[in-house]
Amino acid sequence: MSAVQTQAAGPQGLKAKHQRLVLVVIALAALIGAALLAIWGLRAQASYFYVPGEILAVRPAPDRGVRLGGMVEKGSLRTEPDGVTIGFVVGDGKARVPVRFKGIVPSLFTEGSGVVAEGRLGKDGIFVADNLLAKHDERYVPREMKDMTAAQAKQVVAETQ
Repeated sequence: MSAVQTQAAGPQGLKAKHQRLVLVVIALAALIGAALLAIWGLRAQASYFYVPGEILAVRPAPDRGVRLGGMVEKGSLRTEPDGVTIGFVVGDGKARVPVRFKGIVPSLFTEGSGVVAEGRLGKDGIFVADNLLAKHDERYVPREMKDMTAAQAKQVVAETQ
């Protein structure tokens, strides 16, 4: 065997081309394994989004975290005697789901506005929210700019950029 043949075969007796192929296969297997481990680890963290009609039809498991989105029905907002727990009804025009939340509500949260509640649907049919995300429509104007004219508002926006 000549010196040229020994160098081409490498230390393990594989040609350089085959060594690269083995490394690529090992790297690909490691990437697939890491992706599968990440998916497996995050499966419990996934939060599904439902509207009232869907959540009543599907009924997710009581321990499963989900998001409930819809409109806060007018006249449904009630504050409990403890002052920090509120109850309200979220509707989508087809179904209604009662919601209970304990904590500080977002400043945009009002009756007739959109809301996304993160939490769990209890066995009693009441959605217990851990977090509320208030939504606003495209005509939203911050409180500070509500009394400004359009020209003043444009000036304030231009100054902040």
